[in-house]
Amino acid sequence: MRTIRLTSFGYLHLPTDPDGSPVPPAADRIEDVRDRLREPAAARDILDLDGLNPRVQDVVLNTPGARELLANLADYADLPAGPSRIAIGCAGGL
Repeated sequence: MRTIRLTSFGYLHLPTDPDGSPVPPAADRIEDVRDRLREPAAARDILDLDGLNPRVQDVVLNTPGARELLANLADYADLPAGPSRIAIGCAGGL
């Protein structure tokens, strides 16, 4: 399996271009999970932490559907023409 770079971001915190349109991070595929996963930030004790913190990782990976999403993205990325950079966006971003 090749290396896949995952980036998380928040749609509410995206920079905008000169026309005011949101600019997502550079990626081969952008996965919008706002309507698919429960917002992990509902766990109030992680709001001041970033995604490198083990507590945040534990909460996110134990969010129902998150592990399945990552497995599906890994399978997709392993295809010959699959992406090597995937950005996953929720409302607030972690």
